[in-house]
Amino acid sequence: MKRMLTTVALIIALFTGAFSQISLEGKAPAFKAKSTNGEINYPDDYFGKWTILFSHPAAFTPICSSEIIELALKKDEFKKLNTELLVISADGHASHIEWVKSLESISYKNNDKVKIDFPLIGDPDLAVSKKYGLENKFSKANRTIRKVIIVDPNNKIKAIFTYPDNVGRNVDEILRTLIALQKTDKEDVLLPADWVEGNDVLLPPPSSVKESEKLTEKAKKDKSLYSYDWYFWFKKEK
Repeated sequence: MKRMLTTVALIIALFTGAFSQISLEGKAPAFKAKSTNGEINYPDDYFGKWTILFSHPAAFTPICSSEIIELALKKDEFKKLNTELLVISADGHASHIEWVKSLESISYKNNDKVKIDFPLIGDPDLAVSKKYGLENKFSKANRTIRKVIIVDPNNKIKAIFTYPDNVGRNVDEILRTLIALQKTDKEDVLLPADWVEGNDVLLPPPSSVKESEKLTEKAKKDKSLYSYDWYFWFKKEK
């Protein structure tokens, strides 16, 4: 009987959206929500653009405040990459408005005061958060977790990062990942550990030693190609 009740509960949870359905290469769920920039109709409002969804545990908290300011300081870099930023939490609309006012009054790390012109989405009923797996199921309060979801212009989810409550995100690493995703989207290459723009790239692995031998022959003429082993081929970028 207990097993039957558990099964029924799981089925109900699935149909009510209690479990996130998102996955890499899956479609980002559509939603409408109120934000500090007006109503968001996602993904329709972001046609042809990359988008990054940042969820944060709560407004007026120190780590989240540092992250929002860092995003604002680097927003032009995201713009150059055809990317829009969206921030979401379980806080209400009024709380986000007051938080933005506070953040815009702060000179952080001796930088000029920032203008936060990307939307902060209020999701007090967790309607959006449940679609994206952002709700903190272990918190007694209505809280979201610290998460980053990168979505391409075709509305496909390309990267998902989850962080603990007590560690802030590295905005430069998110930018690096975005640049890497856009590069692999345009070119048939792979990117090695610690890759940054301008570094050498990996080639897709040969399907066999024979295919690798063909690459070896090609590399005799094309000096941009080199390998460490038959399956481990690089291409110089400079």
